[in-house]
Amino acid sequence: IGHISGCHLNPAVTIGQIIAKRFPAKEALPYIAAQVVGGIIGGGLIYMIAQGVKGFSIDSDQAGAFATNGFGDHSPGGYSLLACLVAEIVLTFIFLMIILGATDSRAAAGFAPIAIGLGLTLIHLISIPITNTSVNPARSTAMAVFTGGAPLSQVWLFWLAPIIGGAIAGVVYPAIAGRN
Repeated sequence: IGHISGCHLNPAVTIGQIIAKRFPAKEALPYIAAQVVGGIIGGGLIYMIAQGVKGFSIDSDQAGAFATNGFGDHSPGGYSLLACLVAEIVLTFIFLMIILGATDSRAAAGFAPIAIGLGLTLIHLISIPITNTSVNPARSTAMAVFTGGAPLSQVWLFWLAPIIGGAIAGVVYPAIAGRN
């Protein structure tokens, strides 16, 4: 769907692209709304499938329940709020730097999906034990909606940190690579 929408599935990416002057700010709200709605629809489909196994239940007090993100007692590894905030900011920054570099008009055509996909895989390997990996506020919101409880009360961090990381990358990439 890259040729249709730029493959904007993530509010942090959209905001980073706006700040990098690669996406029109006037289109942000409809894109972000669609990203969140799409995430919730996807989460609903996963929920429906998961209910198909005997014994399925969601315990919102369990760290990482239903792939939710969390900090403190709701972090898979018990990481603090500050540790999770820093991890999500840094990893989203790296993700956006990869996206901005791979989609730069000066980059080799056709390789962006490989760089972005491998980068996101590495980010997941690093951050699953810390926060259960957000770097995408729409995905975090979707799973928290179905889980409720603590994951829903902590989802603010998984909006704040990725947006900060994306915004920083939106400033840093053009500053070091120049505008394309």
